[in-house]
Amino acid sequence: MPLHLVKLSVGATSFRDLKDWIDERAKANRTKGKPVRHVHVTRMTPKRDAELLDGGSIYWVIKGEIAARQKLVAIEPFRDKDGIGRCRLVMETRLVPVSPRPMRAFQGWRYLDAKSVPPDLRGSPQGLIDMPEPMRKELRELGLL
Repeated sequence: MPLHLVKLSVGATSFRDLKDWIDERAKANRTKGKPVRHVHVTRMTPKRDAELLDGGSIYWVIKGEIAARQKLVAIEPFRDKDGIGRCRLVMETRLVPVSPRPMRAFQGWRYLDAKSVPPDLRGSPQGLIDMPEPMRKELRELGLL
């Protein structure tokens, strides 16, 4: 069973906002002739990298809910210009919407086991994905989603 990470998407206000930001960065990389990939730099390097790279994803928390995931493709430890250890979490650029699940704020990233991940929103009508998150949250709380 793969292991996953969960991380706050600081600054993103919705699934669409995060997707647009990732697409914009991918386009800029393509224009510059760089590899088209999404990279997040973090201070801590995951120790369980083999488990994460065995089909794991990063689940993004947006506005207090796990709302999306991206498949992890590489974990690259490095030292920055000041000699501080850092890590590149490299992901596919494809962002997959998941069934939103509440998640309180935290710092850094956390491991998320396969039993705890929310299911993808595959097969869901496009309108559900594009629906404003407050509306989707209220409909879910009312038991209508």
